Amino acid sequence: MKKILLGGVGFLVLGAATTSAAAADLPRAYPPAKAPIYAPLPIYNWTGLYVGINGGGGWGDSRWDNAFAPVGSFDVSGGLIGGTVGYNWQFNQVVFGLEGDIDWTNIKGTGAGCCETSNNWLGTVRGRLGYAYDRFMPYVTGGVAFGDIKASIPGFPGGSSTNAGWTLGAGLEFAIVGNLTAKVEYLHVDLGDFDCGTACGAPIGGDNVNFKANIVRGGLNYRF
Repeated sequence: MKKILLGGVGFLVLGAATTSAAAADLPRAYPPAKAPIYAPLPIYNWTGLYVGINGGGGWGDSRWDNAFAPVGSFDVSGGLIGGTVGYNWQFNQVVFGLEGDIDWTNIKGTGAGCCETSNNWLGTVRGRLGYAYDRFMPYVTGGVAFGDIKASIPGFPGGSSTNAGWTLGAGLEFAIVGNLTAKVEYLHVDLGDFDCGTACGAPIGGDNVNFKANIVRGGLNYRF
């Protein structure tokens, strides 16, 4: 009996030693890897000063009211390019802004009797009201427009005037990368009219020339 008991104990001791040795050969258990920390991108903030460039085209009409030789309305069209400066204030998702621009333009047209109306420069000072969807901001805009109106007709010296009028429009601006944003914009511009008078072949007070245009342009702005 003693031999059987001693043999059983020896067998258990040998098994335990074998199990310990096998366990020692197993690779060490490492703690589970931590999940990567999610860091959401910061919400884009539109507040700040910016400067930029813009360019596009315009089309519209000019009307000559001449008591002696009625001309009526005719089409005008052409291109424009210029610079922009502005400032935005963002409150939650609402963005208020003030923007000004000055453009060289080549918007002109010719009507009956070879009379011509042209606009060589155009500027605006406008408020903007936008709603920011992070990096996209649709907006409406409106304010003062100013520029020149030139009128000419063969055989007469023609005349010109610098007029102030109004403008209304809308657009979409979006952040591209870093501090650079791009925009597309529509503006309706009305510079009113002026009396060209005898310089355009009509008595004083008898010849009014007006200018209206629709402007579509794109632009790039750099925010500071």
